[in-house]
Amino acid sequence: MRQRRATLKNPEQEVGLFRRRSLVAALVVMLLTCALVGRLVYLQVIEHQAFITRSDKNRMRVEPLPPTRGLIYDRNGTLLAENRPTYNLTLVRERAGDVDDTIKLLVSILDLPQDQTEIFQTRSRQRQRPYQPALLMSDLTEHQIAELAVNRYRLPGVEVEAQMLRYYPQGPLMSHVLGYVGRISEKDLQRLDSSNYASTHFVGKTGIERFYEDKLHGTVGYRQVETNARGRALRELSRTPPIPGEDIRLTIDAKLQELGAELLDGRRGSIVAVEPKTGAILAMVSSPGFDANQFVTGIDYKSYKALQDDPDLPLYNRAIHGQYPPASTVKPYMALAGLQNGVITPSDTVYDPGYYQLPNDSRKYRNWLRWGHGRVDMKRAITVSNDTYFFTVAHELGIDRLSSFMHRFGFGEDHSLDVWAPRSGLMPSQDWKRGRYNKPWYPGETLSVGIGQGYWLATPLQMATALAVLANKGHWVRPHLAQKIGDQAITPPFPNTPEDIELTNDRWWDLVFGAMENVMSGSEGSGRASGRNLQYRMAGKSGTAQVFTLGQEQKYNAAELAERLHDHALFTAFGPIEDPQIAVAVIVENGGGGSRVAAPIAREMLDAWILPHMKSEEEAKAAVEASQSEATVQNVGD
Repeated sequence: MRQRRATLKNPEQEVGLFRRRSLVAALVVMLLTCALVGRLVYLQVIEHQAFITRSDKNRMRVEPLPPTRGLIYDRNGTLLAENRPTYNLTLVRERAGDVDDTIKLLVSILDLPQDQTEIFQTRSRQRQRPYQPALLMSDLTEHQIAELAVNRYRLPGVEVEAQMLRYYPQGPLMSHVLGYVGRISEKDLQRLDSSNYASTHFVGKTGIERFYEDKLHGTVGYRQVETNARGRALRELSRTPPIPGEDIRLTIDAKLQELGAELLDGRRGSIVAVEPKTGAILAMVSSPGFDANQFVTGIDYKSYKALQDDPDLPLYNRAIHGQYPPASTVKPYMALAGLQNGVITPSDTVYDPGYYQLPNDSRKYRNWLRWGHGRVDMKRAITVSNDTYFFTVAHELGIDRLSSFMHRFGFGEDHSLDVWAPRSGLMPSQDWKRGRYNKPWYPGETLSVGIGQGYWLATPLQMATALAVLANKGHWVRPHLAQKIGDQAITPPFPNTPEDIELTNDRWWDLVFGAMENVMSGSEGSGRASGRNLQYRMAGKSGTAQVFTLGQEQKYNAAELAERLHDHALFTAFGPIEDPQIAVAVIVENGGGGSRVAAPIAREMLDAWILPHMKSEEEAKAAVEASQSEATVQNVGD
């Protein structure tokens, strides 16, 4: 049997193997150590600031501080829009856990209708950035606050915040002028500066609140707070205070505005009063109005539906959105257009048999007085509001020259400085009709426009503005609502003001003023009933706008018509003639005759503004005379 060869141990080989293995192990340990050290250097040195910031975010939070909204006053310092302390319910989605469950619990705790759940869910998503609280509910009651406090541990991410809430002391009286603020919507978020509106829940929606939103809102502030693991604030670390919005003083006189509302007495209509020299809007009444406070915290569906369905349209701002035929109130402007374009002279006369006929046309365009006024010149035509005379002027002018001249007074255009979203009315022309209806212009349509009917439409603000330009003898000042913003006074001249109207003969202004004065004080004047016992010189012009068109042989009979088919009553007036202080446009929807219904309102408005100023001037003059007399006596004594 073959014996197996014995194997001898090789120490050198084993030592070499051990050394190789040790070297590899050492290299692995060194590589791992280097990786560990490198990672530590990366975390502790290179990314030090980032991780410090991340750590601070776990215990510190930057919270925006909403600015206090600016206040709004009338020209005499009467407060029209203020801020009242209130408590709001807010939700931070990132801290609320299951948002749907939290909202359902909220609705249950506050004993709200179940449809409020969907409303809360919608509002919880209306935010500009993560961790920003979303406003769920405003103006909490004491009972609701107590219920939320008791159940606070069950409502993560839910907070009750103290904040100032907009309030309008005048209610419906100023609703159309001021507008209102409301909750920020998704549409609002698209146009707002998200950084400046962080933590702001309300924004101006209409009126002055919307137009001057950037001035009234202010600048957001911030505070840094330390929080616990649940996100509750423990202490404030630093603060950058917000800058409050600027206060605004309006040109509106609250007492004159209140008088206008009382004179309309709930009837559908509007009154606009403008100070001719400055363009200041003294009153801008739209009746009926609505309570803007309903919209601040969010109006309920039933109340909003009632406002929408109201046939009197309380949400409709008639002063700037209502477009009416200006009717015979335009006849003074028509007279100036005829004089300026050389188609008439002040002494030219027209015979009025009660109607006007175009050449080669059998149709009769009737004067309002069916048997006519006989022979009339320009002054008498304005005084008695003769249609036949102005049919003649309109036909001689033609629609394009007529339209061009009326645009210079602001008809068909918006020249207001700071009125939110006014309509521009309509001043028709041949090109306008061709573009709108693809039809030619007919001569009979020019006659209708010549007495302020037909296609011609104007807002009460436009009528008051044009009258102010007329009272200024062609000098333009843009109408405006803001008198002072913060410490900055708003005074003319204003940018983009239309060019002044210059006539070939300045005496024509006085001729037209004399005719308008005759309307109030002349024996044939349509406004003479309202012009009795005047203590100043007043110029006026009545108008009666048709709501529907009568047939050629039809006779208007209000007693046979539904109330909403009655004519609109209009009246425009300014005074004193030698130094105009106020120009007023009045319209009463379906009121009937302008001289009977609207003229007394215009007279009351002018009296309320002019007479106190006259008394003040007389008192001041008497004081000066007394002072001079006393000084004379003293000198004699010396």
